[in-house]
Amino acid sequence: MNIVSLIREYLPVVAKGVLMGICDIIPGVSGGTIAFITGIYSRLISAIAHISPLFIRDLICWDVPSMKTRLEEMDIIFLITLAVGIGSAFLLISRIILFLLNTYPVQTNGFFLGLILASSILLFAPLPRRYLGGFVFLFIGIIIGLGIVMANPQALGHSYPILFITGFIALCAMILPGISGAYITLLFNQYEFMLDAIRTLSLMDIGVYLTGGVIGILTFTRLLKYLLKYYHDMIIAFLTGLMLGTSKLLFDRATVSVPAGPDLLVFIVLGILVVGLFQVVQTRMSR
Repeated sequence: MNIVSLIREYLPVVAKGVLMGICDIIPGVSGGTIAFITGIYSRLISAIAHISPLFIRDLICWDVPSMKTRLEEMDIIFLITLAVGIGSAFLLISRIILFLLNTYPVQTNGFFLGLILASSILLFAPLPRRYLGGFVFLFIGIIIGLGIVMANPQALGHSYPILFITGFIALCAMILPGISGAYITLLFNQYEFMLDAIRTLSLMDIGVYLTGGVIGILTFTRLLKYLLKYYHDMIIAFLTGLMLGTSKLLFDRATVSVPAGPDLLVFIVLGILVVGLFQVVQTRMSR
């Protein structure tokens, strides 16, 4: 394949990666939704599923034929070009979101709150209405979520162990339906810190966060898949409650300096409408 053919095939992948990155960095919006809408979700899942630590063994043994086969199975060019798009979006959008959070905290946090509320509703809505246990676990999730907010996550600081744990949980959360890794990062009070780390290319902070995330995915993916397979409704109900309970943090952030007013309500509604629009598009695409 020549250079022109490569550019024609993979330039759209970079563009789709940019769209995914924009969504991944916003709490309450899933980059996976964009992958689905743009038609690369199945290819992405297949490529990730073929990532294996055995490649490291082949690299150490310098087993070139085996390495070449594994790289082809991983669709490595696709993953790299997609990562370039996502990384480019992170570098651009991190600056914009930091500006919005510092200049328009009420509107920005209100928008995030609307995203989380709408995502929570869409997550819980498909569960059977007659399933009483779902409401029990929803209530438990709300209580725990409120407890997390009241525990004052702002006091955690930004040490390397905290960044590692945040990345560990946040990237695990990204493989769960309807959960935003960016929102988990916000709950641990690392959101603005990591945005600034991306903006300034603080490689050590980014590396610690990503290392935690990679280890989390490699160690807990199977457990999460098992729980979703055999306890799907309970897990979804609990996660919904957790999102609703912790959403109080966004309300508190929006009203820390000024009381709730029309601006907050307008941007909450705007956030809800954005998630609704994504859902409509995704539903039509699935048909």
